[in-house]
Amino acid sequence: MAKGPIIIAGAGHAGFQLAACLRQEGFPDPIVLINDEGHLPYQRPPLSKAYLKGTGCAESLIFRPSKFYDDQKIELIADRVTSIERNAGQVTLASGSALKYGHLVIATGARNRMLALPNATLDDVRHLRSLDESESLRHKMKVARHAVVIGAGFIGLEFAATARRAGLEVDVVELAERVMSRAVTTEISKFFHERHAAAGVRIHLGVHVNSIAADGTKVTGVSLSDGTSLPADLVVVGVGVLPNVELAAQAGLPTASGIIVDENLLTADQNISAIGDCAIYASQRFGGPLRLESVQNAADQARCVAARLTGKNKIYDALPWFWSDQGPDKQIVGLTSGCDRVAVRGDRAQGSFSIFCYRANELIGIESVNRAGDHMFGRRLLGAGGSISPEQAADMTFDLKGVL
Repeated sequence: MAKGPIIIAGAGHAGFQLAACLRQEGFPDPIVLINDEGHLPYQRPPLSKAYLKGTGCAESLIFRPSKFYDDQKIELIADRVTSIERNAGQVTLASGSALKYGHLVIATGARNRMLALPNATLDDVRHLRSLDESESLRHKMKVARHAVVIGAGFIGLEFAATARRAGLEVDVVELAERVMSRAVTTEISKFFHERHAAAGVRIHLGVHVNSIAADGTKVTGVSLSDGTSLPADLVVVGVGVLPNVELAAQAGLPTASGIIVDENLLTADQNISAIGDCAIYASQRFGGPLRLESVQNAADQARCVAARLTGKNKIYDALPWFWSDQGPDKQIVGLTSGCDRVAVRGDRAQGSFSIFCYRANELIGIESVNRAGDHMFGRRLLGAGGSISPEQAADMTFDLKGVL
């Protein structure tokens, strides 16, 4: 078992889950959770879904009230780690305080990728990752008439669906040739493109934003690379994130497209781990380095590190999955890149179907739309190293439960 104190830099999903799991696993020494946001640690997924729709309050997003941290003897500090002194085994905070650690866990997450365009920092140009950003967008949507969304990934399309249902005119601009191209198969992209188009969202593919027009401090429109000009009084940017690796890099820890960790989620320093969106780990399941941006990954990595720090050494090999709500549709997907064959189960026309994805006739992942049962089956089957044939997957009379 590790010796404390354990300092956790970052209080997002990964950081909070680690602190809670350490106590659940019986860790007896001090735990310090450094939180650099002006709120108690909170959930992020609802920010682009229920909360943005105005159906939730900020308190509903909080993981636990203040009393939880007191009861669990987790010291929650509102500050930010600015440097790591590895030889001294301590961190320095923005306030100037220095804290000693027995083990340090970097859970600094990621930040929005910014647009390198004039007028991209105007108040009408918004991002959607934090509670404050979502709160601001809730107010903007009440007065805006025409939104342009830059990026057709999960966040961009979730916002587009919410804004359209709120009555805004919505255009989505995407450089790739299909929506969510980095995350899902062509079949899922086509389905959601059609669903958004049917709801009145205009999607522009294979183009990028050349400029953002403004009248003083007010955005008036967006010009695209194909010559199209779109009116806009609100621009929402969803062009990905950058992992926050600077803290680790300044301390001399190896980084690439994330803080490099091994299969145990340890950095090159045996007294420092990294988890969540900021960490790129050695995946035995996928045979190479992998960095994931999902709640599942953050929470499972936190559990893995908590187990290791309390004497139950584990490698990290969790099965990745992601979910998204877009309008009335719930989408749950796994990692399916590199598949060479798909089988469709269910009724696409009714909006309830799954895409079973194969590589060399081995099931590698399932993408489900409004069929959560298929997703749960896939997680159990793949987690056990099993598979079914494409023909079985497509046959609605084939009993999936009978396989498990």
